[in-house]
Amino acid sequence: MVPKAKILSLSSLVTGALAWGLIWYPFRVLEQAGIAGGFATLITYTLALLMGIMVLGRGARRRPTPMLAAIAVTAGWTNLAYVLAVIQGDVVRVMLLFFLAPLWTVLFSRLLLGERLSPPGLAVIAFSVAGAAVMLWQVEKGFPFPRDAAEWLGLSSGVAFALSNVLARRAHEHSVVGKSFAIWTGVTLVCLAYGLWKENFVPDLAAVPAGAWGLVALLGLVLFAVNPVVQHGLAHTSANQAIVIMLSELVFAAVSAYFLAGEAAGPREWLGGGMIVAAAMFSGRLAVAPAVRDDC
Repeated sequence: MVPKAKILSLSSLVTGALAWGLIWYPFRVLEQAGIAGGFATLITYTLALLMGIMVLGRGARRRPTPMLAAIAVTAGWTNLAYVLAVIQGDVVRVMLLFFLAPLWTVLFSRLLLGERLSPPGLAVIAFSVAGAAVMLWQVEKGFPFPRDAAEWLGLSSGVAFALSNVLARRAHEHSVVGKSFAIWTGVTLVCLAYGLWKENFVPDLAAVPAGAWGLVALLGLVLFAVNPVVQHGLAHTSANQAIVIMLSELVFAAVSAYFLAGEAAGPREWLGGGMIVAAAMFSGRLAVAPAVRDDC
């Protein structure tokens, strides 16, 4: 029988994958309402940070450390680079480059955590990446090697995503709340730095419909709630198993695109999604993670 703690940690990761698999749609709505992705990311994460300070202020008062700073920078780049990449580039190729993240996780978890994968574990990782390739790779677009700035952004976002998750796993001396504050702060500061460099970063606020600001507030609430949930899952699951489970974000994105945007899901999407789900089900073969701190 699977322990309740393990079920909770895996459910936390699936919840995070579900949230990120659906979040593309409100960001697309905001883009159409005149709030570009970079500015929308800045505002939503600023709101999440403010909610964290108000609700979980005790965690905000703790002194930052180099490890939390590293988590902040990598998480900040992950979010900003991914949003910019999918806006500026070929979405399919960007997503495929991003979802190479399990491969980088194998490397980072070996170097930083000492996690060794058995042959079955390597097979699960390969199967999950193959599932993403089946869903996304289009032969006519060629081998997914970065060809322009947007695709390099997508690739770097996947690398940063893998590193951020491994660092969060290694930072066992820090609480879930502390790591969540690092992520909210990191994304906010990285987006702010980008906004200071980018021309026309701030939209015409008067022209933005009132309903769009309500959606921004809702996204901020979701990001506030989801980050501690995901950090709990990362703290109690091996890095390699976590990244395979979170790859199910692609499945949620495909299903939501079918229902919300009318995008067709053919045999290839169903096959690739099934491969990812199967890999997630067998991801317990990757490693067994000991319990770590989960206090505030």
